[in-house]
Amino acid sequence: MSEEAAPASPTASPVADDKAAAVLAGARTVFLSHGFSAATTDMIQRAAGVSKATVYARYRTKEDLFRAVIEAECSRHLANVRALETRSRTLADVLAALGQAYLRVVLAPEALALFRAVVGEAPRFPELARHFYQVGPNGFQAIVAQHLDRAAADAQVDFSLVGRDMAASQFVNLVRGEAQMQCLTHPGSIPSQAQCDQWVAAAVGTFVRAFARGGRADL
Repeated sequence: MSEEAAPASPTASPVADDKAAAVLAGARTVFLSHGFSAATTDMIQRAAGVSKATVYARYRTKEDLFRAVIEAECSRHLANVRALETRSRTLADVLAALGQAYLRVVLAPEALALFRAVVGEAPRFPELARHFYQVGPNGFQAIVAQHLDRAAADAQVDFSLVGRDMAASQFVNLVRGEAQMQCLTHPGSIPSQAQCDQWVAAAVGTFVRAFARGGRADL
């Protein structure tokens, strides 16, 4: 891949089959364990249990394969968040449920490993880092924004000062900021559920107080 020329045709692309799934699973294991730069084709093929030709037949470059891993991981996590049942709840309850779901994603060991790998390669592969942002953090912000739309339509909140999208971004950063930073700088440390509850409660309380109409605290 990056470290050697691919023998496959220039038009080779991922194929939806069992071997493609095996390649992707093997690449996930290698990238999350060793990062992007240290990963090699040999390591990926061994983890996938396939030949090097099979790897190249489905992904032309290591960058293509890393991009596919990013997309698969983010898609899986966001699907779990979208599946949350949030109807008939107050806005504070909805935001708390979203915040808890998001922390379960971003504080998971595999998510922290992916984040480190992406950020570590951002200077060399800025397009991959940007894609990670679009399909990961920005995807979650879009989910939050949809719920904020409903609250705004019911006149529960007022985002006229900053706009809905900025408000959604601020909520996500309130939830993620300290929690993710602590886990990134303390490898192997697993926050308790009580700590996660505290982070989410602080984020929700701050957000609701900032944007509730008329200073309401019962949203």
